[in-house]
Amino acid sequence: MGDLTPFLSCRSVSYLGPPGTFTEEALQNWRGLIYEEAIPFPTVEEAVLAVEDNVADKAVVPIENSIEGSVNATLDSLAFETEVLIQGEKVCGVSHYLLARTGTGMHEVKRVISHPQASAQCRRHLVELLPGVALEAANSTSEAAMRAAASDEPVAALGSMLAAELYGLTVLREGMEDHPENRTRFVLLGKEKMPPTGHDKTSLVCFIHQDRPGMLLQILQEFAFRYINLSKIESRPTKEVLGDYCFFIDCEGHEEDEVVASALKCLLCKLPRVKLLGSYPAYAEEGGNA
Repeated sequence: MGDLTPFLSCRSVSYLGPPGTFTEEALQNWRGLIYEEAIPFPTVEEAVLAVEDNVADKAVVPIENSIEGSVNATLDSLAFETEVLIQGEKVCGVSHYLLARTGTGMHEVKRVISHPQASAQCRRHLVELLPGVALEAANSTSEAAMRAAASDEPVAALGSMLAAELYGLTVLREGMEDHPENRTRFVLLGKEKMPPTGHDKTSLVCFIHQDRPGMLLQILQEFAFRYINLSKIESRPTKEVLGDYCFFIDCEGHEEDEVVASALKCLLCKLPRVKLLGSYPAYAEEGGNA
């Protein structure tokens, strides 16, 4: 079945660039999304803020990886910096390629440029193939590819096949990811709420008064009492006081569903703040399994 985003048409979509990122690949293959212009931004934060500031109508950014977990820049942008909403999600298999300028041999590589998430997903293979080689951080895999293509030194980059084609790089090794089932979840962002589809997910952030025994249990009970399944729960610093945390939660259902609406109402009575990040069509795996 894949992504179940209803037909959406807009003028422009921002995404984590430059061209050649896995995010651009996800955008290009986002079923039901029609747009006139795709605008690359160098960081996740800037891509999300483009929607907040009306520079773009929608945004596509990564939010979670099966190996390295959440993309904190996306969570923080949604929770603390903007009021944009999640309107859809898509899960894509991600295969990393080790790329270098034509003529560069594996034994010559002195440095590997990569987005930190990508290098973390390929940690074991990097150690085995290039022991002792320094890692250099980039804002995206395509930026890493651009820098490798422009360098006069024997450097390599971790990136997509699309990046290799765009920047004229040779593949030194494919399948660099440590786990072959490596997958990344991307989200579509906008300003409008999405209507219920019958197969939805709701994302929210729960802010607590203070860290005290049983606080998390009080939150979870509201979902457990109503038999609402949680697909994710994660704590993140509030960026205000050391040791002060909030909880990111993904649950099944739409905010307009009776049981979800009831749970949210009770959470609002218990907590100082609950921020809805969006109710949107849940991604469904090929074959129909959610």
